[in-house]
Amino acid sequence: MKRVFGVIVCSLSLLLSSCYTLRNASIPADMKTLDVQFFENNAPLVVANLSQNFTEGLKTRIRNQSRLSISRNAEADATLSGSIIGYTIAPVSIQAVANNVAPIADANRLTITVRVKFVYNTAKTPADKKLNFDQTFTNYQDYKGDIGAQEQNLIKTITDKITEDIFNKAFSNW
Repeated sequence: MKRVFGVIVCSLSLLLSSCYTLRNASIPADMKTLDVQFFENNAPLVVANLSQNFTEGLKTRIRNQSRLSISRNAEADATLSGSIIGYTIAPVSIQAVANNVAPIADANRLTITVRVKFVYNTAKTPADKKLNFDQTFTNYQDYKGDIGAQEQNLIKTITDKITEDIFNKAFSNW
């Protein structure tokens, strides 16, 4: 019984230590600084604080989940830039009210789309250069009722998902 317990403990410790080290596995050792540029809101429908909140959310995720330092230096090892290109609200389900009355939206979907360019400025090998990308990231959240009271929470939820996707693409090869 003690032998089985010992094998389980060893297996768990190996598994947990490998999970921890995977967090920075794709960040090259010589990449130490990252310039996260301001993500301007170029969407047809503009929310006043979306650009600021998105940019700061992305910086926070990088600070909290990597060893990289955020730098506003043009000589940073890598650069993340882009813009918010889509902010849309569309119905996802329709509710019939009564005969001869137009149906109304029962639920709506807020969708945010961000165009991101990641450049590893100090890449030395072809493998390092493959880390560069120019890609669009989209995510959404469904909601019911008036958007006014819910909008900031919806934006936070969606931007958290998008910043996670960007982080994974740039640093985890997901």
